[in-house]
Amino acid sequence: MVEHVVIGCGIIGLYTVFGLLEKGIDPKTIAIIAEHHPGDLSINYASPVAGAYFSASADLKLLKYSNYTYQNLVKLETLLGPKCGLGHCTSTEILDDLEVESDPYLNAIGENIDDFEILSPEEIEIISKGSRCAIRYKAWIFNSPVLLEKLCKYYKSIGVAFQRTRLESIHDAFDSDTKVVFNCTGNGSRLLGGVEDEKVFPTRGQVVVIKGPHIDQCISRWNDEATYIIKRPDSASDEVILGGYYQPYQPKKDTADTYGFETESILKRTTEMFPDLLKKNPFGDKIEDLQILRVIAGARPCRECGVRIEKELIAPNKLVIHNYGASGNGYMCGLGMAHEAVSLLD
Repeated sequence: MVEHVVIGCGIIGLYTVFGLLEKGIDPKTIAIIAEHHPGDLSINYASPVAGAYFSASADLKLLKYSNYTYQNLVKLETLLGPKCGLGHCTSTEILDDLEVESDPYLNAIGENIDDFEILSPEEIEIISKGSRCAIRYKAWIFNSPVLLEKLCKYYKSIGVAFQRTRLESIHDAFDSDTKVVFNCTGNGSRLLGGVEDEKVFPTRGQVVVIKGPHIDQCISRWNDEATYIIKRPDSASDEVILGGYYQPYQPKKDTADTYGFETESILKRTTEMFPDLLKKNPFGDKIEDLQILRVIAGARPCRECGVRIEKELIAPNKLVIHNYGASGNGYMCGLGMAHEAVSLLD
């Protein structure tokens, strides 16, 4: 008997199932309904292609979600066991828009992150000349396709049902036994009947995946461009994610075009930001020596005014709990978002 339905099989939907299990919900009463499942490739399914790491430079409004996720991901790691797509490394973030002396955000994020430090002006100058602020900390890193697959495999093993279908309306997720439907459809919430949230919009990203056995950390720079290097754990081919782009747009349906000029920009920006990307590359010290495994694009599920986590009675005996709008923060904030969404059952 399915009483709890989760629409969406991205990281937000899968975190939400974990939240239900933590609350003591019988897994045999849970079903995931989604058009796309792990292993699928679609511009409308961003989770498998996400670079995915814990970036401390999230919006202050998301801080409670990222703090919860940071502190509780160890539960997932323990549950799923080794090689589950979760790991740690040192992360350095160059924050060009912040001032060390005056920004309250720095103190707020440092309270809940391990090994957090604000770098001195001398250290910043070595890393990035002209920057005013940089931080370093112990970050969670994710192998997004591996984690998605491991979560689904575990859920299936304990009795969670999976249904592959495209819903035209949120009402279609209900049957006579359904107590609640969790709407974790991301960009789909713009067009899903009964939701049709016009505040939802996609933000395109493009990344370059390289073979980087010499990279053991993450480093990023945030200004008018997003430049980042992300070590991917549990990768047989030593994958490293180089990015990136944040481009609000309306994608063509079911296309994931990538562009050579953007690849060139990503390679230029990342190698300038972190020269060791080339200097320590075992395959050679020129950009053309980087071993590119693939170039991919995805559409992050964004929303004006931020995430939507609220319950709505869409008809008598039809309770919906919305949980979407994470933008590019799904992996780092989603466990906290799921915890809050599930708490609305109380």
